[in-house]
Amino acid sequence: MLVFNQGTSRFNFRVAGIAKRDGRVLVHRAKHEAFWTFPGGRAEMGEETRATLSREIREETGVEAKVGRLVWLVENFFRYEGRDFHELGFYYLMDIDPAFPYHPADVVHQVVDGPNEIEFKWEMADASSLAALPLFPEFIPARIANLPSAPEHLVWRDNIPLVNQLTRAG
Repeated sequence: MLVFNQGTSRFNFRVAGIAKRDGRVLVHRAKHEAFWTFPGGRAEMGEETRATLSREIREETGVEAKVGRLVWLVENFFRYEGRDFHELGFYYLMDIDPAFPYHPADVVHQVVDGPNEIEFKWEMADASSLAALPLFPEFIPARIANLPSAPEHLVWRDNIPLVNQLTRAG
C-alpha cells in the first residue's frame, strides 16, 4: 500500500468512488469513526488508480464496480488521531453492481477489513444531508449536486480550500 510515515506525519495515496442510485450516494466508514467517506482505499505500488478502485470495491463489497470518469484530484492536508496527513486522492464516478443492497439511509453492508469493521449505507446526495453525516473531505457536500464536467484539482488544507482550478484535457 502506498503509505509512508515520517515522524508523526503520514502520506496516503487514496482512490475513492462516487456511486449514485435514486438520488442517494454510497458512503462508508470504519464503525469506530464519527465521519463517513466515499468507498475506496489505498493504491498499491504499480497499480493504476482505476484498478485500485475496482479491487477495493470488490474486496469490501463482494461485487464489481464499473469505474467511470475522474471527477476530482485532491491534495488533502489534515490532522487526524494526532498525526499530520498529506493525502493524494483520486475520486471517480462509478457504477456499482445492482446486486449490491439498496435500502435508503440504513446500513446495507458490513465487512471486516484488517482491524476495522466497515459499514456502508446510501445517503441522500445533497449538501445538507452529507454535511450532517459528516462526510469528509469537507468539500464534497457543497459540490455533490453539481459535479464538474471535467476533472477538478483541489488543494485542501485543514478543511480550507487553497486552490480550486478546473483542469481540462487536451
